Amino acid sequence: MLSSAALLLAGAFMVGLTLPANAVYNPDADAAAGAALSAEAVQTLSVDEAVSTDVAERSTFGVTSWAEILQQRYGQASYSYTVGTGDIQWPFPFPVPISDGFGDRVSPCRGCSSYHQGVDLIPGDGQPIYVIADGVVVAHDEANWSYGNTVEIEHEIDGQVITSKYAHMQYNSSPLQVGDVVSVGDFVGLVGNSGASTGPHLHLEIWIDGVKVNPFTWLQAKAAS
Repeated sequence: MLSSAALLLAGAFMVGLTLPANAVYNPDADAAAGAALSAEAVQTLSVDEAVSTDVAERSTFGVTSWAEILQQRYGQASYSYTVGTGDIQWPFPFPVPISDGFGDRVSPCRGCSSYHQGVDLIPGDGQPIYVIADGVVVAHDEANWSYGNTVEIEHEIDGQVITSKYAHMQYNSSPLQVGDVVSVGDFVGLVGNSGASTGPHLHLEIWIDGVKVNPFTWLQAKAAS
């Protein structure tokens, strides 16, 4: 009996070694099992017809700098004007570009103000500057840290005390002294770049009874053609 059992086990072992591995593979059974698993794994998504899936409708966004915001808010003024020969005149006998107006601005340099209290006229370095109306020189500071070479002239106009201030002139270019009586069109000094300045220009201020106002609008109203 032991011999018979040994012969049977040996025969089974030989069959296992010689039979191909896929001899017992049933493709139909595996396909059915795979289909069943796929059916269980299917996910569905219900979309409301009212919801648009058009990516072209996606909104866009941008970034605006603080300097651009200020430019949009305060930098769109028109500085077109004409000059005249009346009792009140512009500081130059011809229209010149204005690079910076009155009011809020981005500070252009270290020590420069962010609220501009005058207008900056740029006729070119060394151009002569003239008195805007009859008056008396009340201040001349040759080397002010901020304004550079500066002259202030006091006028009486329409019953008000008007002060005109001319700043950033070339050093030693103004002959005026405190107490000098001047007339409209008299020489004040030369356009320069003294003090806290980023380039040659005339910084002009107008005060009415000590209050600083927009020189451009004031001259537009007062400097008749």
